[in-house]
Amino acid sequence: MGMTLRAKGLSFAYAGRDTVWADVSLTARPGRVLSILGPNGTGKSTLLRCLAGLVAPRTGQVFAGDRDLASLGRRRTARAIAMVPQTHSPVFAYRALDVVVMGRTPHLGAFASPSGADYRAARAALETMGIGHLEDVAYSETSGGERQLILFARSLAQGADILLLDEPTSHLDFGNQARTLSLIRSLADRGLTVIMTTHFPDHAFEISDQTALLARGRLQAVGTTEEVLSPEALFELYGLGVDIHRLTNGKTVCTVRREES
Repeated sequence: MGMTLRAKGLSFAYAGRDTVWADVSLTARPGRVLSILGPNGTGKSTLLRCLAGLVAPRTGQVFAGDRDLASLGRRRTARAIAMVPQTHSPVFAYRALDVVVMGRTPHLGAFASPSGADYRAARAALETMGIGHLEDVAYSETSGGERQLILFARSLAQGADILLLDEPTSHLDFGNQARTLSLIRSLADRGLTVIMTTHFPDHAFEISDQTALLARGRLQAVGTTEEVLSPEALFELYGLGVDIHRLTNGKTVCTVRREES
């Protein structure tokens, strides 16, 4: 286990539109969590899709280990990189277990069906996410938060070394947010390479080793979370005055500064 993901000089534009972002270079390493923060509409989700090999950048390269994703092909890329999207609309009423076992597809032959071992891996992933009781529930009948956890379980069943998470706590209640953040940190501690987008500086402070700020079509900063997430940088990012507090329990939290009346 353990694979570095490296982006070099990426730019992206939709057909007939202006560039979304350009000159994006970053490196995510095994055993570390890299968080990407930025305002709505800056292209964070698109960046993750480029890093996953799901869409092609206009310029630049993405490397998983020492291999350019453009040379790997879809199946080999999926063995190396798993992505949990922010939203997903079900088409058919598959059971939650069936959705998770789809994560085993990169490991199956062209005409092979999932084996007992594949279903065991899927059930173990559901249990890891604390949703084993949803195994036989139709995915289309689950809540947004439950779907997020099911998709996370699918990525775990995929068995990739690199995990890309698009706002992984966005649909979760307070308890599941805390549990999911703890799980993400534990996966990195076990050697996975993790990149996640988030709107919450507190979440980056809690579990991230590195943080990148994406705004105005560029990476504004990349570095250790403590260095990057300053009140000045967050003001530039969101236009809000922010105070950063170091608590006695070792945690760091942000609060919006109150304007004096």
